[in-house]
Amino acid sequence: FRLGEEMQAAAFRVHGYHHESIGDMSDLHTMTREDLYGHYRQHYMPNNAIAVAVGAFDSAEMLEKIRAEYEPIPAGEAPAVFVRPEPVQNGERRVTVERPGGSAMIEIAYTAPPASHDDWFALALINSLLCGPDSLGGSSIDNRTSRLYRALVETEIAAGVDGSLVPTIDPYLYSISATVRPGRTPQEVEAAVNAEIARLLAGEISEAELVRAKKQARALFAYSTERVTMQAFWLAFCENFSSYTWFEEYVSRLEAVTLDDVLRTARDLLRPQFRTVGVFLPTAEADDADDGEEMDE
Repeated sequence: FRLGEEMQAAAFRVHGYHHESIGDMSDLHTMTREDLYGHYRQHYMPNNAIAVAVGAFDSAEMLEKIRAEYEPIPAGEAPAVFVRPEPVQNGERRVTVERPGGSAMIEIAYTAPPASHDDWFALALINSLLCGPDSLGGSSIDNRTSRLYRALVETEIAAGVDGSLVPTIDPYLYSISATVRPGRTPQEVEAAVNAEIARLLAGEISEAELVRAKKQARALFAYSTERVTMQAFWLAFCENFSSYTWFEEYVSRLEAVTLDDVLRTARDLLRPQFRTVGVFLPTAEADDADDGEEMDE
């Protein structure tokens, strides 16, 4: 978490993604009851909400129940959308976090397109090739066939590797993170990751490998969204950054990605000038003030 927080702050200078949703510790320490209640009154209103119902029921009856509950609540003034587009990144950025911890970690993050863009789906398959498919609903499948698992874990450079691509309304990040094995260095992990990305950019990918990546992504999508709870969540969440149809069309848009799309997207996005590299180095000494303990108090 500490490394991810610093990565976001370095990758985004002006966009709201610069901060975690909960803000900084200084925000938590200084916010007042009036701040919280004002935020609630400004945003929590029926005309700023999305209602989703999933399950076995009569749609007309359910709609009447929803109307009965929410129509009596007065509509408020729709909050203004905060928009500060992030300028194009023109060079690699690096951060280092040193604090107590068990293992060294490294994260390499590239600027990613918004989820509504076709290249987002090509990047999702690139992640499947490099790290294994990323789950929409929290489930996971074995990533031992992925390129970076073989390059990092099987060679005992890293204890584990993971990729993350979050669907967002604005350009965000595609990140690769790895836990460094004792006796190895973050620099070794970074070199191995860069070597695998260089192979991809050189066109070393077969149609069969892409077909397998699509099959794994379809399987994980099915596993992670089979519960009605996750279906409802994703239908609502997609309405926030695009449309509920994004969820319905997820598999077909993955299937439409070609080998040429993957290579073009990789060459467009996985460039050194578009990445932020972060390293977590564990220290032995205790913190002067542990943020977690302060929050508990």
